[in-house]
Parts: sequence; C-alpha cells; structure tokens
Amino acid sequence: MTATLPYLDEADIFDLVPFADAVTVLAKALSGGLDPQASLQRSIHDVEHGQLLLMPAETAAAVGVKLSTVAPGNSDRLLPRVQALYVLYDRVTLTPVALLDGTALTTLRTPAVSAVAVDHLAAPEARHLVVFGSGPQAWGHVEALRATRPLGNVTVVGRDPDRAAALIARVRDSGLDARVGSHDDVADADVVVCATTARQPLFDGRRLRPGTCVVAVGSHEPDARELDDATISSAERVVVESHGVALREAGDIIQAVRSGVVRENNLIELRDAVHLAPTAGSSVFKSVGMGWQDLVVADLAYRRWTEKRHA
Repeated sequence: MTATLPYLDEADIFDLVPFADAVTVLAKALSGGLDPQASLQRSIHDVEHGQLLLMPAETAAAVGVKLSTVAPGNSDRLLPRVQALYVLYDRVTLTPVALLDGTALTTLRTPAVSAVAVDHLAAPEARHLVVFGSGPQAWGHVEALRATRPLGNVTVVGRDPDRAAALIARVRDSGLDARVGSHDDVADADVVVCATTARQPLFDGRRLRPGTCVVAVGSHEPDARELDDATISSAERVVVESHGVALREAGDIIQAVRSGVVRENNLIELRDAVHLAPTAGSSVFKSVGMGWQDLVVADLAYRRWTEKRHA
C-alpha cells in the first residue's frame, strides 16, 4: 500500500504552504475551537543512540502521526539531529493517504506556531530580532515572524561561526539587515528567539528591556531549559501550548514553577492568547511542539496537493 502513496518532500511542502499560510491556518485552528489540552499525547522512547518520538493527532478533518528521531551524535556524522516522517490518514476509514517529509514539516510548523504567539504578544512595531541558533529553526523563525511583524534587522547568536555566517548571508539575501552578535544583544531586542539544543539558560534575563517578547522552542525535556528564572519572572504574560504538556515536558516552565517565579495558574494557554491584544509588557512563549500542529499543516499541504493535481 505505501508504495502507491504520494510522498510530499521538502520542496513540495514549502511550495504548497508558505510560512505566512502556515501561521494563518494554525491561528484559525485555535480560534476555531481546537483544544490542545485535549490532544493526543506524544510518547518518547529512549534508544541506544537517541530517542524515538511518536506524535499522533486528530482534528475534525484528518488523522495523522509524526514519527521522529533525535540523534545527538548526528552532528558529528554531518546528519540532521532531528529527522521525521509523517503519515496522514483518512479520518473516517483510517486508510493512509499520504506520506510527508516530517523534518520539513517540523521546520515549517514550529516557527509558524511561534509567529501565532508573537502576533498576540510582541509590540506591533517590533523590528529587531535576536536569534539564538543557526540551524533550520533559526531561519524558519526569521521567515515566520516577518509575516506578522515588520522586522528590519536580525542578530544571530550561534556557537558555530560558519553556520552563523551562512544564516546571516541567507537573511541578507532575503532583504533584511543581519549581523553576528552575542548574548548581550538581548538588551536591544524587540523579540528574542531561542532555537538551540542548550540545556542551560542562554542569557541573563535581567538584561532584557521592558516589552521584549521571548520565544523558546529548543527543548522538550524537564531538565533542559534555554530561559532563566529572571526572563520568566519579568514577563507579564507567560504563554504555553497547553498546561498539561508544559508541566510535563517544558523544562523552562517546570523549573520556573519549582523555584516559585511563576505559578501554574498564571500560565496562559495559546488558544486563549490568540484572543488577546498585543501587550506593552514583556512576554514569554514556551513551545515544545505538539502533534496537532503537524497535522493541521500536513492536512493543508495534502489538500492543496490534491487540488493542484486535479486542476
């Protein structure tokens, strides 16, 4: 059966669903009543050289599952740390209808979810973006956030000088000013994105100026964090995808709750945040990634592929 299934590769996915459209469809799903708290849970299984992640999801339109792997040693092999395959099913018959490049899907939907949050958290005139990281997620966040804010310049903070330089060149080619920076540049940022594999805070949150919006997407483990307590305690709004997932997987949130800098009942779920006006105060969005996000974007890509095929 799988030999006859259509396969949407990276080029197909990004052609069918530009970042701006991914932002729109995810925001529409949330404002239309999708409840992330009720979503199927991700399961994580340790294997000898990393992890297997199974991310099932169901919406009113489709059913799907992302099969992901995380192999920390792959950087030494010149291979991606995270790889994935997505299987999309007919919602009624549960017949597989398509396979999609799950890695590309992650690269697309994660920044798009961040952009949905930023659209309701960051100052409308936000122009300076500081990005920690220099991989696909860093680039994806530049593209997704410029769909919701008038970005003018980007500062890249990365451990690998060559990768940082390559990202800067790509950002400049896209029409934005870009330069290499350091953790001190958060003091002048309107939006800060953390898209790294760090397990300890990346910067001193006391250096953030009032009104900064901070996004952290790099980890999904209770003992890993990219943000310190100062960053979270200074935020007027702390937004998560769902309370349950955040308190189970988001180390940034779990450790901040444990130390008392934020209370569980003060966390705002993303589906509620999309009904809020942007705030003048500081804010944090912590994402660990959820299966419904992949499914919403995968379903849109497949529907557009089908329409294009029959046009």
